[in-house]
Amino acid sequence: MGNPLEFAVETDVLVVGSGPAGASSALFLATYGVDHMVVTKHRWTANTPRAHITNQRTVEIFRDMGIEREILAEATPHHLMGDTVFCTSLVGDEIGRVRTWGTHPAREADWAMASPSPNCDLPQTFLEPIIINHAAARSSVVRFSTEYVSLEQYPDCVIATVRDRLTDLEYRIRAKYLIGADGGKSAVATDIGLPMEGQMDVAGSMNIVFEADLSKYVERRPSVLYWVIQPGADIGGIGLGLVRMVRPWNQWLIVWGYDISQPAPVVDDAQAISIVRNLVGDPNLEVKIQSTSIWGNNRMYATRYRNGRVFCMGDAVHRHPPSNGLGSNTSIQDAYNLAWKLKMVLDGTAGEGLLDSYEAERVPIGKQIVLRANKSIDEFGAILEALGLAATSDPVVMSERIAARADNSMEGLTRRQALAKALELKNYEFNAHGVEMGQRYRSRAIVPDGTEEPAFERDPELYYHPTTWPGARIPHVWLARGEEKLSTLDLVGKGRFTLFTGICGEDWTDAARKASSELGIALESYVIGPGREVTDVYDDWYRAREVDEDGCVLVRPDGHVAWRSHSMVDDPADVLTSALRSVLSS
Repeated sequence: MGNPLEFAVETDVLVVGSGPAGASSALFLATYGVDHMVVTKHRWTANTPRAHITNQRTVEIFRDMGIEREILAEATPHHLMGDTVFCTSLVGDEIGRVRTWGTHPAREADWAMASPSPNCDLPQTFLEPIIINHAAARSSVVRFSTEYVSLEQYPDCVIATVRDRLTDLEYRIRAKYLIGADGGKSAVATDIGLPMEGQMDVAGSMNIVFEADLSKYVERRPSVLYWVIQPGADIGGIGLGLVRMVRPWNQWLIVWGYDISQPAPVVDDAQAISIVRNLVGDPNLEVKIQSTSIWGNNRMYATRYRNGRVFCMGDAVHRHPPSNGLGSNTSIQDAYNLAWKLKMVLDGTAGEGLLDSYEAERVPIGKQIVLRANKSIDEFGAILEALGLAATSDPVVMSERIAARADNSMEGLTRRQALAKALELKNYEFNAHGVEMGQRYRSRAIVPDGTEEPAFERDPELYYHPTTWPGARIPHVWLARGEEKLSTLDLVGKGRFTLFTGICGEDWTDAARKASSELGIALESYVIGPGREVTDVYDDWYRAREVDEDGCVLVRPDGHVAWRSHSMVDDPADVLTSALRSVLSS
């Protein structure tokens, strides 16, 4: 390829891809002041509303970036998301209904207590432009219609070859680091030889995006998801047929399966309209087809996310169906984990070892969500079993067996009991709060405090368990600063470390100033208590902190606890500085 110093463009970080992972990387790097560039082969952001559930942790991250209000203003709000229906069609027999995404009255408190930020529904077509626009406004250089071709690694740089798709001109970009956020068929992940486990294309799905006024069918049961049991619903796909809201209540997306062992179907507008009308149940419905596409369901995850100066994230390393709504959220959280680390290594305040923690922390999360999403598809089988549909696709037999659940007979009772249990099982797909919020990291960038990991009092997939145990996300509680009500999460982030202590621990603030000066890092400290800048108005921090008042909790820029001391020590400056050096590999 020639001399590695011969290049057309130079940047600190090159991001390949502009989906949720790539766009978010750009936003975070721009906000932190890191010189970077994004290249994407596409002409603009997502053209179909693939991902849509935006969970609390992701909204928290956007809160840190200062764009939460814009996200929520564009999104379908929490209270309209959750009356998930199982039916034979939208106008047909309703088999059951499940409150989802934390909208059940018994679960809403879990969501409200976990975070200052609500979850919401914002399709990828609306989310990506918001992220990219803010990234560009904060100095991101984004080159659309620019395709990644190859890369070469050197001891001090990565040289990427890219091709301008408008001019067909190839040129090279020299970067200190490269992020491969180029999707489920990632060329970057292939080129750096990331090891993968699992299987691609385990089932086939088709998307049909359309416009139709369905308000009269959904207004009494507003939701983002309506699951349809019809002949063929268990062939491929994501478990059942799906009518998914894109925008209430006139923009929609249908997901239907096909046998992936056969040639992929060609779906023209006439066929698409027929499928829409069948799933809705209205043969005269006015439908405008916007797009159709074919895709495969995957069960694959990378066991490494890094090779040298190249990192991968998002669908490049965790490939799975959309079950649980984890895809874009996990991708954005990958980016949030890595961005601050790149910033600190590039500005010389952290050692290269800090970058090893990205892989150590995110690989287990990627594996977890791939397995969880695929298990959620498998759990649809319990619904079909309960209705007696697992071994038949005959529409007459299916209708008879679905109707039999209403019989005053032992068979009817058995079906009703089995169906209730099967629908309850779907909590693991639609109310998996612990999966969404309970990530606890273990890496060199976390300093243990000598305590055992706290036990889970409730199901760790369904319920989030707040803790200040090192590696966990800092618990949310409401505090006050003067007349302002704010969350603990509002005091952390912003690209800096944060230290919390109580009135008896004020010596930790002097220690924080010394550590900040010695290490050259941004470190904000807060004494929480009466008469101080920040007050614990409900005594919730007292209950959540898990350390004595003269102890401290050190939080990383990504909101995860880096280390804590349960009480005051003889030399707090030395102990705190030592902990920070360990986190930063400095």
